[in-house]
Amino acid sequence: MELCADCDIRRSVEVPAPRTQGYWRVCERSREIMDFSDEVLLLIVGYLDPYSLLRTGATCYTMHRICSTDSLWAKHCTVVFGSGFRSSDTCYSPKEAFKLLFIWRKVYRSLPYNKYLQDLLFSGTTPKEYWLRWLTLEEVIPLPPIQLADHEIEDIWGIGKDLLDEKHKVTDESLEETEKLVYKYEWKELNKLALGYHGSLINMQELVLQHVSGECHEELEGLFKQYMVCRYQWLFSYWLFGLSRPVAKQLQKLYLWWKSYDKRKVSNWGAANCDIQYIASLHPITLDYLNGILANGEEHVGIRNVENFFSMSRSLLAWILGRRWGRFKQKKVYTETLDEVYKLLKLELHVTLVTHERFWTLAKILSSRVCRLEETAGNYVNWKIIGALPCYRMYLTSGDPLHLYQMKGFLFRKRLINDWLLQEGNMWVRQLLPDCIYQLLEYETTIHEAELHGDTYVAYLSRLIWLYLHSGHQLYMEATKGFILEFAYASFKSQMLENGHIVPLLGFYQPF
Repeated sequence: MELCADCDIRRSVEVPAPRTQGYWRVCERSREIMDFSDEVLLLIVGYLDPYSLLRTGATCYTMHRICSTDSLWAKHCTVVFGSGFRSSDTCYSPKEAFKLLFIWRKVYRSLPYNKYLQDLLFSGTTPKEYWLRWLTLEEVIPLPPIQLADHEIEDIWGIGKDLLDEKHKVTDESLEETEKLVYKYEWKELNKLALGYHGSLINMQELVLQHVSGECHEELEGLFKQYMVCRYQWLFSYWLFGLSRPVAKQLQKLYLWWKSYDKRKVSNWGAANCDIQYIASLHPITLDYLNGILANGEEHVGIRNVENFFSMSRSLLAWILGRRWGRFKQKKVYTETLDEVYKLLKLELHVTLVTHERFWTLAKILSSRVCRLEETAGNYVNWKIIGALPCYRMYLTSGDPLHLYQMKGFLFRKRLINDWLLQEGNMWVRQLLPDCIYQLLEYETTIHEAELHGDTYVAYLSRLIWLYLHSGHQLYMEATKGFILEFAYASFKSQMLENGHIVPLLGFYQPF
């Protein structure tokens, strides 16, 4: 192995076998990415997005130097912000300009749900650089009306006093004594005025970069780190609690509909001490969003997926409540449809935005399948029984009628076992069986996979019944009958011996 001095990457060395003539050896180093020239590496990393470019530049000193090339970041600045921000235009390199503008855009767009930033901007002592950076946002996040003196507007945005409209002038007796000219503008009006004065958004962005040159950006970077850690929780809380009171009340009712939850934890809904993690855990889609899984971690696209999901849930609930169904069927159709919709769309939700129409189309298909399962079961008891079967979920996913036939056969065989036990000739068997064995033979009993393991009589009988119910082979039914009769006869024999009686031979019984 050979060690690369530039990037601390080990390179393999191929050593051919010795030649028969001359006994010399030739070492040839395999070609690797670090063997290419800087020009070739620059062409390769030119295909990376900004995030991948930063990660590649963090691997070694050589890649850091190449990935920091101005031409690369000028291209990304042009694509994202519309200008290359050459070093001659501003005091920042294109990479530094991209970093600052990107952080400003991300942090300030979180204003509606970022309580800390709200307190900072609207506390009354806001530093002017915070207002200045709003010029880079293209009216994406509108501010409330701004009331500033004319010289402050000129100092911050570079707009001359002669361009300020008199109709926006604030008339106040206290201001007349100080001889200050104060203007009140809506954010869109002020942004439009600045855009017209500077000519383009690019010019305004360059103005902002020139104004903040030489400043320390530690506070801004701290805001960005806080945003990256808390963004999902902030936006989820804003979506769930930040709406108007009637709308938030309806959303709360829909969110908790037919859900089993801790009333104590939900009682402080929307309060500062509300357990967001617990509330999000009530639905798999909201839990995945809070963990940053939806839409490749894009919080705004992810919350739109959540909105579309619950918009579909509202439509589904209205459709279900309009049917004359029992409460059990309504709950089963609603909950199972939602669960299956999310399972089928999970991969799409983790990558991109899924529309309400896509949700609703799939929900209609799955709700009809759930109703078909209810028809197959015939009654709610049977529906509960087949709900634990693997073919139940397989039918919801695929819609294959073969799974319906399997469930019908399962119920038919389960009824055969119960009917055999209830025959008049087996009354003595029922009296001698212990409760743990008798319950396995009852029609309503569900056998879970965890009960199939072990060396006990219960585990052995559970395996026999399980095999018969799922395969339909008569051999397993006969084995089940033989085991039950043998167990009942053993109990009868034990009781007779305890009482000192002679055990009679049952001619009709042949031990299994």
